[in-house]
This record gives sequence, C-alpha cells and structure tokens, in this order.
Amino acid sequence: MTSLDAHRVVDAVWKMESARIVAGLVRMVGDVGLAEELAQDAVLAALERWPGAGVPDNPGAWLMTVAKRRAVDHLRREERRDRGQEQLAHDLATRPDDGERDVDDVVDTLDGEVGDDVLRLMFVSCHPVLSTEARVALTLRLIGGLRTDEIARAFLVSESAVAQRIVRAKRALADAHVPFEVPSGPERAARLSSVLEVIYLVFNEGYAATAGDDLMRPSLCLEALRLGRVLAELTPDEAEVHGLVALMELQQSRSAARIGPSGEPVVLHEQNRGRWDPLLIRRGFAALLRARQAGGPLGPYVLQAAIAACHARAATPEETDWPQIAALYEALVRVLPTPVVQLNRAVALAMAYGPRVGLTLVDTLTGEPALKGYHLLPAVRGDLLARLGRHDEARAEFDRAASLTRNTAERSVLLRRAATCGQEAQEAQEGGEGGKAREAAAEAGPADAEVTLGRAMGLFLARPDLSADTIRSYNQTLARLCRHLGEDVPLRDVTSHRVAEVFAAAWGTAAGATWNRHRAALRSFAAWAAERGWAAAGLAAPLDRRPEPRARPRPIDRSRLDSLWERPDVPLRERALWLLLYESAAPAEWALSLDVEDLDLPGMRGRVKARGHWLRWQSGTAALLPLLVGDRRRGPLFLADRRPGPGRMPAAADLCPHTGRGRLSYERAEYLFKRATRDLDPEGGGYTLHRLRHSRLAHLGEDGWSAPMLMSLSGHASARTLHGFVRVPRPADTVA
Repeated sequence: MTSLDAHRVVDAVWKMESARIVAGLVRMVGDVGLAEELAQDAVLAALERWPGAGVPDNPGAWLMTVAKRRAVDHLRREERRDRGQEQLAHDLATRPDDGERDVDDVVDTLDGEVGDDVLRLMFVSCHPVLSTEARVALTLRLIGGLRTDEIARAFLVSESAVAQRIVRAKRALADAHVPFEVPSGPERAARLSSVLEVIYLVFNEGYAATAGDDLMRPSLCLEALRLGRVLAELTPDEAEVHGLVALMELQQSRSAARIGPSGEPVVLHEQNRGRWDPLLIRRGFAALLRARQAGGPLGPYVLQAAIAACHARAATPEETDWPQIAALYEALVRVLPTPVVQLNRAVALAMAYGPRVGLTLVDTLTGEPALKGYHLLPAVRGDLLARLGRHDEARAEFDRAASLTRNTAERSVLLRRAATCGQEAQEAQEGGEGGKAREAAAEAGPADAEVTLGRAMGLFLARPDLSADTIRSYNQTLARLCRHLGEDVPLRDVTSHRVAEVFAAAWGTAAGATWNRHRAALRSFAAWAAERGWAAAGLAAPLDRRPEPRARPRPIDRSRLDSLWERPDVPLRERALWLLLYESAAPAEWALSLDVEDLDLPGMRGRVKARGHWLRWQSGTAALLPLLVGDRRRGPLFLADRRPGPGRMPAAADLCPHTGRGRLSYERAEYLFKRATRDLDPEGGGYTLHRLRHSRLAHLGEDGWSAPMLMSLSGHASARTLHGFVRVPRPADTVA
C-alpha cells in the first residue's frame, strides 16, 4: 500500500468511526480537546503502520484500541485524582493487557444512564456554556467527522470563523469541567433544540455531501437516524424530536432513487418511486403521528416532516399535492424565516402556481448575504428561467451554480443543464418567434388538455382569497365530483350533463338550502375555470336554484327525544353531545369547539372561547361528561373516531395530545345524528342538529321561559330572533 492509499483509507475510516472513538475517549479522560488529540495520535499511528503492515481486518477497532492505550498512558502519567479515572488506571496497571476487550470491560463500569457514548458526547458538545454556532460546529467536528472547511460550507460562513469557534468551544468545555453525561429534566429540554439542529445537519451532510466525488455519505445518514431514534426514546413527549426522526426517515426512504447509474443525482420528480423504501416511509409516518400526539405548536421539524409526507403519499410526481406543500412552507416560514426555507417555498410555489410566481420570490433572495455562495440559489433560478423559456439567462445561472458547488456529481449535472440551455437558446433564436411562444405558454400555466379535474380543484381551493370555512364548504362539493367523475378526467371533458347527474345522485333529495350551497360552490368553480379557458362557463347551467322555506322547522316531539336518550346502542360520545346540545340550546358549532381545559364540570358549564359565552347544561349532560373526559386534561372535548393520516393533520388546537385524534367535525356529527334518528322521523330522513336546538327552544318556550331567559341560555344576540319560540314584547306592549 502506498502512502496515498493509506491516507485515503484512513480518511474513510475516520469519517465512519471518529464519533465513536472520540466519545469513548472523552468518557475516559473527561476532556473533549484532549480526547480529539489522542484520537489524532491514533490516526497518525495508522498512517505510519498501515502502508507497510496493511489495513487491519477491523480498522475502526484498531484505531479505537490504539487511542484507548494512548489514553491509559496519559492517565498513568497525570495520576488523575478523580475516583473513577484513578480506579481505571489502577485496574489497567495491575492486570495484563489482553487488548481492546480488556479495556472496554473496565471502561464500561463508568457507564451512566444511557449506554451510548456518542449521544453523551453530543449533549456535551451542546452545553449552554457554548454559543449556538459553537455547539453545532463542535458537534459536526466530533460527531460527523467533518473537516473545518466542510463545516464552513454547511454554515455558509468562512473557514477561519469555524476553526475559531471549535478552538474556543473546546477551551470553554475544559474550563467549565462539563460532565460527560446525558442531562435530565429542564437542562435536557434547554439543550434539546441545538442537539436536534446538529443531528439534522449531520444527516444533511450525509444526504447531500458538500464536497467530494460522492453525492451521499450513507454512514452519516445512518448515524444521524440512530441518534435521532435514541433521542426519541429518551424524550417521548417532545414533538420536535419525533418530527425530526420522521423527517429523516422519509428523506432516507428516497436515498436509493437519488443516484443514477453513473452516480449522478436524480431530482425528485424524476426518481423511480418504486425504489423508495416502504419500511422507512411507514416508520416516518409513525414518527410523524407520534409528534402530533405529543401536542404543542407545530415546530419546524414537524412541518418539514409533513412536507416530506406529502411527497411520500404521491405514487407519481403528478399526484403530488403542491398547493398543500406550498401552504406548509408558508407555515414553516413563520416559525423558521431563513433564506433557505424561502428558497424552498419558492420551488413549491412554482410547482403549484407556475414558474413566474416562484421566480418572483427567488429574485428577492439574490441579495441575501447568507446565500451569496449557496449553489442551489442560482440552480433554482436557472430551472425556473428554463421553464419560462429564458434559456440564455438560465445557462448563466447553471454555470454559476456549477462554479459554486464542490460536489463533483452535482457539478456535472449543472454543467449539463447549462449546455442544454445553451442549445435551446440557439434553437429559439433560429426559430424566431417560437421561443417567445414557448415562454408565453409556460407563463400561462398548464395546457387545457393537461388540466385534470383534481388538479383544477387543488388550484381553486389554494387561492389565498378563500377563508377556511369557504374552503371546507367548497371542498365538500368538488370532492364529491372528483369521486364520481375521477380526479384524472380532463376538465375539458367534464360536461354540464355529467355534473347534473352527480348532483341528482348526491343531493337530489336534499333540502333546498343544501342543494343551493353545493350549486353555489360549483358556479364559483366553473366561473374560475372558464376565466382560464379550462372549462365551459355553463357547467352549472342545468342546476336551478331551489326555494328555501323560511318557516321554522317543527320541534321534535319530546317523547321521541326521550326514547333517543334511553337507547342502549347510542355511544357515549354521541349521547353526551346530543344531550349537551339539547340542554344548552346552543349551536352545534359552539359545542364542538369546546376543549377539556375550558370545562367547569362542578359548575355544569363550559366556555366557548371564540364567543366569550358559557354553555350551561343540566344533570343529564353532567352525568356523562366525566365519563367522556376520563383522564384527559386538554384538547378537544368531542373527538373523531380515528387518528388523522400523516400530512393531513389538523391544527394543533384541534388535536388531542393524549389520544392523537382530531376534533369531531360538524359534518360527521350531523351525519351520525341523522342516521340515529331516521326511525324517529316520520319523513324517514332523520333530524338535524339545528332542529334539535330549535326543539329545545320551542320546548322551553312552551314551559314558560321568557325571551331574556332564552337569550341567556342559548347565546342569541337579539330577542327578535326568538319570536318563533316565545312572545317577544313590542315597544307598545311595555309599561312606561
């Protein structure tokens, strides 16, 4: 073996084993700087011996053995007073040296709570005596085995700045006599965020190497995943820990498809999704679900994991829910407003709404100092320019990106993209107006033949001018169309006759108000699609508006309701909800918005935060709510039947941290009540929750309640709205 070969082998082994070696040495000598020096001594010994003797069968174990012997020699010379280390030196001095196993047997006696030296070393590297930048830089150095220049690349800062951070960090740890242990309690929580940042940076360095000939360094990805999983077991109630694990699992699931036959990187939309690892995807979904079960506000890792889940759910690139991904990036920007996140958001916006939208945002980032040497900024800009037909500008951007990257595989791809853009620019010039036509087509968005019903529905509902309630209402209508006609049907093939058939089957017997609501949603969608030339404006033409009776519904007979309360087959949740609605005479939306922490069970009331109103109930509800709540302390009072799927999570306020289930929706509650009351309704359709409330008001009016009394109970803002239930006195009736 030549000296050059030895250097290559040692460098490769160091990349894989440095964290374990340094961590084991820190446990022995109690000093990070000294441990790294001893590890480097072992590396020098390898460079001296391996060219002549050859590489040992287990080079990592060889380095560890030599490094530990160096540490033992140091302990003997220094005669440290620490009891554990003194016992270690004495034990090693009085027994024969049988090699690495003998050393490990004694060192293992010093283990603490967690038998993972690398994890201990990570928490030491992230100690509060260090600045955030120093913590990350030192851990990347010790855990990831990265060189100073590679760390500088990851941080987008100068190499000298990183070197100074590492030197100062080692000195600060030595001066503070930081113990080699995994902290517990509040101290662990305080150091957790920087530990997560480090783990993810280590993963990213393995997932997309900043330098070298290889695109990936799988050992770093696996080490980061291992550390993340161990950390998740240590902190089961930390949502961000599970979010990070989910993010890494889902990204790692694509690793086999990211590299082509020649080692070139393969972009996401061109990857063979059949090579994605289904086991890692399932593990990622499970970790994301655990993150949501932990509760709390959505943090950056949970949001990024939700974005990765959107990609994992799509069987083909065309099925990717880009509007949903763009919305998730919008939320991510609010909690992590970094230039890199904005750049990723620009890509999502371009995929969802066209390259012009994405380019507008990218252009605002060109002056960001942190992105000055970041090769992905010109790479993204070049891709968007190419999609707009501006090939000359795109070629320049790809050339600049290639000059900035230090990864050989990425540079080759970027140079090929630049060459392709150059050829297309030349063809566009020769074609005269052909290039301008292509640019206009790209800016206009997808061609008519390419727009499917599902795609158009997603773009329509992703408009920023729609409120959450409007989106929910419109989605009910359009989702039904997609189920009947197919999401992949071209929008131009959807005719008014087919739409009328869907409406007749779905809502032919519905009340006038329901029919008109779905009709209005379709009319809005049809007008929007017609403006873009994707569909005819008359999609809703055969659907006539139906009259809506203004008379109040007749109250449900009291005997029928009494029989409903006594039915043994009614589940506890439904029984409690229906009794609560009846006894409080409150709108169903208010009751469904109640949270466990807002209940005053002894006082038989619950506060509706959005309205500032107390719902009050009676003994029937009071007997059921404690059984329904159980040992839950926070989260929605009425829960859905099952947990939400990954990537479709509700807002944090609508998720139970104890069970992982979301808040029961109005639509589901209405369906359950109508189904349960079909046999009580003479018309056979079942009663509505709205009618249940009005029945209570009518019954109380029959019992002699006055308008002010009903207003206080039900939350009505005006006595005039109660005229159908009680006699509201007119001004002439009042006594002066």
